[in-house]
Amino acid sequence: MSEPDDLTGRRLPGWDGATCTVCPAQCLGLGRFDVVDRPGPDNRYDPALGWRINIHTGKPTCVHPFRVGLPPGLYASSGQTLLPIPTQPPAPSPAQLELPHDPVDLGAWLVASLRVVPADQMVSALRRAEATAAQRFPAKDIVAAMRRVLSAQLRGQ
Repeated sequence: MSEPDDLTGRRLPGWDGATCTVCPAQCLGLGRFDVVDRPGPDNRYDPALGWRINIHTGKPTCVHPFRVGLPPGLYASSGQTLLPIPTQPPAPSPAQLELPHDPVDLGAWLVASLRVVPADQMVSALRRAEATAAQRFPAKDIVAAMRRVLSAQLRGQ
């Protein structure tokens, strides 16, 4: 693991495929965005910027710590110190395993749902995830999210 001073301001390798398309990690480096536990009304997508911002601070905000690989922290808005980057991303919280309401968060939910499943149960987990998502989303959104997630996961192997 590198020391935080060595990485501050830099983007980590793999963020392009591991993070959401609306994540500030797609463009910004360490310490330049906050990380919170999950999506919510306080962290909305700003189309002019191309990422989510916190409506109170105006700072870029990642809402999926298990995808960006950082623990929740107010790195940009409060200058919270970046600790050494974990070698493994944080595990998804129970809240992140709840089916989202916004289709933009469907891919992150799929990643979270699959990260908590042993490899030998992946096929049944995918079937369960697809059936669960179908309760709220049209098939085209589910297929698109699965394609994004699977292509990023395969690229990362």
